[in-house]
Amino acid sequence: MPETPRITESEWQVMNVVWESPPVTAQEVTDALVGQHDWSARTVKTFLARLVKKGVLEFEVDGKRYLYSPLVTREQSLAVEGKSMLGRLRGAPVSPLMAWFVRHSPMDKEEIEQLKRLLDKKEAEL
Repeated sequence: MPETPRITESEWQVMNVVWESPPVTAQEVTDALVGQHDWSARTVKTFLARLVKKGVLEFEVDGKRYLYSPLVTREQSLAVEGKSMLGRLRGAPVSPLMAWFVRHSPMDKEEIEQLKRLLDKKEAEL
């Protein structure tokens, strides 16, 4: 399986819409981002084309519409970003970064429990 490519911040915005309820049209992506960005439909189509070229999205022609679906999961893309961040930190302590994320991220009880389980598993590996 080819490696999941990195995507830009703007491409993340588009992908978040696609991941929520695929397949989607370019118009649906544009409508979902109204108020967040002043992107035109043409700009959205440019981002969609880039994501197709990167191998992150695929499309199916449905009459005059293109229906876009993800080829990678949000989790795969998050893993790519995480690896990139760890590479830039090069051996820096992880706990201050994790603490920052915990303090500044909205989390529900299930996410907190999942983090606890991951930390317990990591501790058991020591």
